[in-house]
Amino acid sequence: MIKFLIILSIAFLLTIKSNGQSIDSLKLSDKEIPEGYALTKDNNCISIQACTFYDSPEMYGALIGKLKSKQIQNFDSKKAKGCIMYFEFEDGFKGDGFLGGLLWGGDKPTKEHPEEYYAKGNFLIIWSFKKGSVVTTISKDKIKAALK
Repeated sequence: MIKFLIILSIAFLLTIKSNGQSIDSLKLSDKEIPEGYALTKDNNCISIQACTFYDSPEMYGALIGKLKSKQIQNFDSKKAKGCIMYFEFEDGFKGDGFLGGLLWGGDKPTKEHPEEYYAKGNFLIIWSFKKGSVVTTISKDKIKAALK
C-alpha cells in the first residue's frame, strides 16, 4: 500500500510540474512592458480575422480543439498599437495549418495581416502587431523560454 501511495504521489507531482504553466504566467508583467507602451481596454487587433478568432474561438472548435480559457493584453503607444492573445486548450491546440490560412489568407503573414502565432502543448499565443514590434519580441522570448 505504501508503494502505491508513493507512486501515486510521484505521478501527481509530475502532472503538476508538466501542467504548471498558466496564461497569467505567460502574460507580460508591468515591468516587462516596453517604455512608452501602456495596457488599454481597447481591442487593438490589427486585422478583423484575428479579432474574430479571439471573440469566437468556439466557432472553430472542431478544427482547433476544446478551449479551456483565453485572455488578451491590448497595448498602445504613440507609434504603435497591438495585442497579444493567449489561449489555453484542454487537450492541446490542433489547428496549426488552419490558423495560418484564417489569419493570413495564405501561408505566411502579410503587411495587411501581420499576425504571428506560436503553439506549444496546450497553449496558443497570437501576436497582433505590425512587423518588427518590440512587444512581440519581448513576449516571444518570454513565452518560448516558459514553454520549452
